[in-house]
Amino acid sequence: MPNLPNCPKCNSEYTYEDGNLFVCPECAHEWTLESETEADKGEVEKVYKDSNGNVLVDGDSITVIKDLKVKGSSAVVKKGTKVKDIRLVDGDHDIDCKIDGIGAMQLKTEFVKKL
Repeated sequence: MPNLPNCPKCNSEYTYEDGNLFVCPECAHEWTLESETEADKGEVEKVYKDSNGNVLVDGDSITVIKDLKVKGSSAVVKKGTKVKDIRLVDGDHDIDCKIDGIGAMQLKTEFVKKL
């Protein structure tokens, strides 16, 4: 059996070849040998930008630019609400924060602007 690379996503050793792709049966990640060598050259860090294109970093203060309904509640985060000390995370919603009167929330960067 040829020596196949571990999965770059979950580091599983149970990868297999499917044509010119490598496939991980544990996390279903697919990649090519070329993409693996590009990733080895230097990992690209995700850049988070607000609705105006300003770069956001952990600890920034932001303002909500649109009324946002809170899922599972009748509460609404009003336009103009200021949020301090944000934390950026990977996922569907890019910002973890605490909003006064509502509590812990996750927001998308497209609905905020940097102060």
